[in-house]
Amino acid sequence: MPPSRSRKRPSGPQPTTALAKKRHCPAAVASDDVAGAAAPSSPSSYSPSWASLPGDMVRQIAWRVLAGDFLDYVRFRAVCTSWRSGAVCPRGRGVADPRFHPRRWMMLPEGNGLYPGHRKLGGHIRFFNLDTGALVRVELPLFKNHCALESVDGLLLLQRDQDTAVRLLHPFTRDIVELPPLATLLTQLGDDLRSAHTDPELRKWYYIRYCVCASVSCSGGSVVVMLAFRRLMRVAFATSDSQDQQWTMPSWEVPFNIAPLAFQGKLYFVHHPATNGSLVFQIDPPLPVGSPPRPPKLIATCPADKLYRGSHLVECNSQILLVGHGDISLKHIVIYKLEDLILERFIPLTSIGDRALFLQGKCLSVSSTALPTVMSETVVYTHPMYYHYAQYHLRTGAWSQPIDTCGLDGFNPGPRSLIHHVITCCIRNVWNKGLLYSKRLENRLPTLLWKVKRKLRYWS
Repeated sequence: MPPSRSRKRPSGPQPTTALAKKRHCPAAVASDDVAGAAAPSSPSSYSPSWASLPGDMVRQIAWRVLAGDFLDYVRFRAVCTSWRSGAVCPRGRGVADPRFHPRRWMMLPEGNGLYPGHRKLGGHIRFFNLDTGALVRVELPLFKNHCALESVDGLLLLQRDQDTAVRLLHPFTRDIVELPPLATLLTQLGDDLRSAHTDPELRKWYYIRYCVCASVSCSGGSVVVMLAFRRLMRVAFATSDSQDQQWTMPSWEVPFNIAPLAFQGKLYFVHHPATNGSLVFQIDPPLPVGSPPRPPKLIATCPADKLYRGSHLVECNSQILLVGHGDISLKHIVIYKLEDLILERFIPLTSIGDRALFLQGKCLSVSSTALPTVMSETVVYTHPMYYHYAQYHLRTGAWSQPIDTCGLDGFNPGPRSLIHHVITCCIRNVWNKGLLYSKRLENRLPTLLWKVKRKLRYWS
């Protein structure tokens, strides 16, 4: 037989085809756990001794893994059948059980005019881990007719377009808790609100949708949500098992100088009286469920000679930090732990470890170990004198510009840098279609005024 027609197989190793590779791929995570997480390698690669661990030991290990990251817990359950049956399934408990909240995950706006729910994204949304820098792509078709009001403990507070119903969504397990419509607040507001809208109802919606901050607390299987409306200086409460199906707005007002912070089911905010420095208040959820809401209580005071107008509260390493300036010159940033202020120990922090603080409408602490372009021991926010994003270095006290000049509000293309993407996680106006409308121009006014003043100084 001629050599060209010989069918003798070569003695060397055979090339691996794409189909053969596909057959050896690890199995996907089961649908009752989570959407968007990748499973570890095949369970057959693990030693039989690990698969035969006692059930109580599996549960103890699982809870320790869950304390680190929710998706690590999901991957732990995907190792083998024994581990899967020994650890509690998060589906159905993702919202009501705070242990399953994906706390260090933030929804990542895409930039370039794309927002969650945009048709070009095909119903998919990316989430960003503030500690590891990991990205997870999840399919959430709810954004076709919902907009995001807030993200708290990794959960998404959504408003349905057609009836303003509020839903609390776990993005990975897709568990949903139904809450009353926001329209029930309209009858509890007067018509004397100042706004450019001549229609009273539109004027109320303008105040309701502006700078919403939410806290979530769970008690006995019931979910309690508090909403803080910065422009209204009011708060509202609702529970998942509310009989009257409406939000309750107490009569007392809250002097919100800055956006409040949600931490462990409570709301914290700072007030700046004329001469008394920075006052930190705490608002507790109405627990037990059905009890009357309690007004804010003062928990800490920082004198003006220790901190000039403490302007931001941020969670960092499971602690609350108060960030402000050292004096009226605004050249130096000073940071205090809230627990120290409560004990009247006015010792500023000299280090925040590997963290970088991003201060905007929503404040975040991000680990620099997994993000190569984010520097540790820095604070990134809008410079109070020059109205552009700046980066303050705690060790040296120096300022620098951490990002390019592309816009965040839709007028210019962007973002283009990783730091810029993290900043968009702090700005609710770029999260979705529902909160863009009339705030674009208003958010640009400080920058536009500064540019006009600069040109006038140049030509004068």
